[in-house]
Amino acid sequence: MTPYGRSIRKIGIVGCGVIGASWAAYYLSRGFDVTATDPAPGAQAKLRDLVEQAWPPLTRIGLAEGAALTRLSFDDDLAAALAGVDFVQENGPERVDVKRDLLARISAAIDQDVLIATSSSGIVISQIQSAAINPARVILGHPFNPPHLIPLVEVVAGQDTAPEAVAAALDFYERIGKKPIHIRREMKGHVANRLQAALWREAFYLLDQGVISVADLDTAIAHGPGLRWALLGPFLNLHLSGGDGGIGHLIDHLGPPIESWWQDLGQIALTPQVRAKAVAGVEAVLSGRSLAALTEARDEVLIDLLTLKAAQRPLP
Repeated sequence: MTPYGRSIRKIGIVGCGVIGASWAAYYLSRGFDVTATDPAPGAQAKLRDLVEQAWPPLTRIGLAEGAALTRLSFDDDLAAALAGVDFVQENGPERVDVKRDLLARISAAIDQDVLIATSSSGIVISQIQSAAINPARVILGHPFNPPHLIPLVEVVAGQDTAPEAVAAALDFYERIGKKPIHIRREMKGHVANRLQAALWREAFYLLDQGVISVADLDTAIAHGPGLRWALLGPFLNLHLSGGDGGIGHLIDHLGPPIESWWQDLGQIALTPQVRAKAVAGVEAVLSGRSLAALTEARDEVLIDLLTLKAAQRPLP
C-alpha cells in the first residue's frame, strides 16, 4: 500500500457553497460519512438545504449501499470537523491567500497521509501547496458544476505533489463513479475550462459583432455540435468526420480552411456594453422562467443522458 492508499470511509468537506454542498451530496450518495465546515453565517442550514435538493436526482441515479442524509455532520470549527477524516475536498474561495491559509489549517488537523484535493477552477497547485504540512499529498481535484451529477474530475499535481498521491486520487475518484483525467502539466484554468473559455470568447465576439443573437447562438451549440460533444470529444468527432481516412484525411483536406477560421477568430473584452448585450439576450430567452426551473429541467435531461450512456455500449 502506498503512503496515500488508505481505506477511505470518512470525507471532510471544507467550504459549503454550491460546489462544496454538491460534493457533499455526491459523497453521501456513495455511502461515505461526510463531515463539513464553513465559517459563513448560516452555512450549515444552507448546506443541508442544498444537499436535500440534490438527493432526489441522486436517488434516481442510484444510491450506494448505506447511503443516507443522516451521515452528514457539520462543525463550525475546522479542526473538529476534520477529526478522523480519510480524504479532504476543499472548496474555499478562489483566492491564493485564502487557499494557502486553508491548506495550512487543514493539513495541521489531519493525518499526514490523508489526501487534500482542492476544487479550484483556475489556481495552479504549485501556488498554494507549500503552505500545507506534507505538500506532497496536495492535489487538484477540480469537478464540473454540478459535481453531484457531472462525472468529470480534473486531477493535477503541483511541483511538490508525490506521484503516489496522484495515482491514489485518480483511483479513488474512479472507484466512486467519477471520470477523472490526469492533466500532466499545470496551466491556469486547467483543461476543460480553457476549452470552454475558447468557445465563450468567440461566442461573445459574435454577439458583439451583431452576427447572431444569444438565443440562436445557444441553439447552434445545444442542437448542433453540443449533441456530439456529449458523446465523443473533439478528436474522435473529427476522426468520424474524416470517413474511412479518419482524422488524418480530415486534416489533409480541411486543415487549410480550419486554419483560416482560427486566424479570423475575434478578440473581445467583457466591456459594460458586451455585458449588457449578454444579460439582455439571456433575459429574453428565459422570458420570466426562473433559475430553479431551468436548473431542474437541465438536470432531468442530464440524468436521462447519463442513464442512457451507462446503458449503451461504452464510448471512449
